[in-house]
Order: sequence, then structure tokens, then C-alpha cells
Amino acid sequence: MYLVTCLAVVAVAVARHTEVDTAPRTVALTCIVIMVLSWAVGRRTAPVDDDHDHETAGGRWYVVFLIVLFVVAVAADDMSTFTLFALCPMVFLCLSQRPALLAVAVLNLAPLPINLLRGVDLAAMRTGAAISVLGLTFSMLIGTTIDRVTRQNAERGQLIQDLEATRAEVSALSHEAGVAAERARLAADIHDTLAQGFTSIVTLLQAAESELDTDRAAADRHLALAVRTARDNLAEARAMVTVLTPAELRTAKLAEVVARQVARLADDTGAATSCTVENLPPALPTAVEVVLVRALQESLANIRKHAGASTVTVDLIGAADTVTLTVSDDGAGFDPATAADGYGLRGMLARAEQVAGKLAVHSAPGLGTTLTLELPA
Repeated sequence: MYLVTCLAVVAVAVARHTEVDTAPRTVALTCIVIMVLSWAVGRRTAPVDDDHDHETAGGRWYVVFLIVLFVVAVAADDMSTFTLFALCPMVFLCLSQRPALLAVAVLNLAPLPINLLRGVDLAAMRTGAAISVLGLTFSMLIGTTIDRVTRQNAERGQLIQDLEATRAEVSALSHEAGVAAERARLAADIHDTLAQGFTSIVTLLQAAESELDTDRAAADRHLALAVRTARDNLAEARAMVTVLTPAELRTAKLAEVVARQVARLADDTGAATSCTVENLPPALPTAVEVVLVRALQESLANIRKHAGASTVTVDLIGAADTVTLTVSDDGAGFDPATAADGYGLRGMLARAEQVAGKLAVHSAPGLGTTLTLELPA
């Protein structure tokens, strides 16, 4: 818009320059109009590349065309010299820096030999030369500024593209990491709940099968426990599909869930159990409650499968800013170092770390096991 406006102003000035005959003024005006019209095409066909280092062949020819028009216009009416205010920026937009500086020098110095051919006196020639040198210096200053700004814009544009590509890559990696973490969490949920429940069902059904002919009452009790466990597994599966929260926590408070889990262990194994729940805050974060319930389920499942314990103690104690779950049994025990690869302990540790908690397991063969889980309240 600036270039077109500048050329239009010069055209008006030439049209009103009555000191020159009509025919030369018409030639000058025609050249200026062609400059305006040609710029609409030239700015699309003759741009330099984004880093302003390489111009196109169309750009070079377009600048030559502008120089010819300028020389003809100035030869017809020296008022056309003011088109330099528009032509010099146009040249820098069409050529890279060095060719543009050369073209600008030609444009600014072209009026000197034209005035010399006109027979202009020496004083006027000196004035014209000074103006040409001043205009050349100003044009080069503006041109180098345009070139520097163009390069900076290109660099910033490339930087923005790089940042967008990096952000997209980070987003993709984060998504993949999130998917992997979610898969691991679901695997831990399934292991801690459904898999343990199915194991209990198999054990109870096997016990009932062996008791059908010898102890019908015991068999019926084990069958009832198997049915209840199957129903609990079904509820857990539905919870995983919906909110991925233990089904029991959706219908009961944490203390009730803990007591219910311990009572179920006593029914399943016949072990003597005790359960203490004290000083819990009115409301724990859901994530903390989930970790506590999953850890308790895994611990009790391990007692069922491996410990053969006769006594099990479960304590859930709240403090000022922590809540601690302790599960102890007098069963067979194990070596935690060799059990580190067992999925149960690894899953419990991963869950604890997700909520900034701590897990400790103390056990030895023949000496029972004590598991302590401390979480922020």
C-alpha cells in the first residue's frame, strides 16, 4: 500500500508540473502508471526466498524493467525522480542484498548523466549529485534494514516451526507414555482384583468338591464364598470399565472396605484376624484410597496363596498428614530380594510412588511378613 500510494502521489505531482510540456509529462505519467500496475504482478512473480539469500530470475528481470521505466520517466520529467521513494524498497523486496544494493545505486545515480545530457549548469549538477549521494546512502540504510528484518522474520518463522514440531513430538511421546502407564495400571488392577478373585474362586471350588461327600456344610459354605467372590469380581470388572475405582469404595467408606476385606480373609482361610482403623481424616483423596485398597487386596491375596498364616493383623492409622496401612502375618514368610520380580510387590510399589507414598516389606522365610504402606493424607 505504501509503494502504490507513493507512486500515486508522484504521478499527481508530475501531472501538475506545468513547467514541462504535455507530451513529456504524458510519457512520465505512463511510466509511473505502468510501475503501479506492474507491481501487482511483480510482487507475486519476483519475490526472494524466505531467508532473503536468493532471488528469482523473474525478480532480476522485473528490477531491470523498473530501472528502464525510471530512466525514461526522469528523462521526460525530472519530477519523476521522487519515484525513488517507492522504487528502492521494491528493489529490496525483489532481490537479495548485494544485487539490490547495486540496483539501488544505479537508480540513484541515473539522474546525473540524464541531467548532464540536458545541459544542466554546473551548480545544479553539484546539487543533483549531492542529492543522489544522499538518496543512495538513505536507500542503502533502509535496504539493509529491510534485509535484516526479513532475515529475522525468516529465522523466527523457522524457530516457530521447529517449536511446533517439537511440541507435537513431545505431545506424541507424552501420549505414548500415558498409554503405557495406563496399561500398566490396568494390568496392576486386574492382577490385584480379578486375577486374585478368580484364584480364590478356583481354590474355594476345589475345596467344596473335596468336601461334598464328607462335609456337606463346609462344602456349602465354600460354594457360597465362591459365589460371593464371583459377584465381587463382576462388580470390580464393571468398575474398571467405568471409573476405574474399586467397586467397594463406590458404595462404602474406606474403613468399612478394610474391615470387610479382613473378614473375608477370615472366612476364606479360617485364620484369626484383627482389624484396627483409627484417626482417619474425614475425606482422603480418591487416589490415596484406591492405593490403600489395592495394596490391602494384594497383601491378603498373598497371605491366602503363600503364607499359610494362622494370625493376621491389619492396622490403618491416620496421623496429621499421613495415613499408614500395616499388614502382618505369622505365616511362611519369604525373601523380599528374591520376590522383587513378583508382580504384586512391584505393582504396590508403583502405586505408592504415584501418590508420593512409601512402601516397606519386612519378611524372612519362616518368620512371617509385615508390609507397611505410608501415604500422604
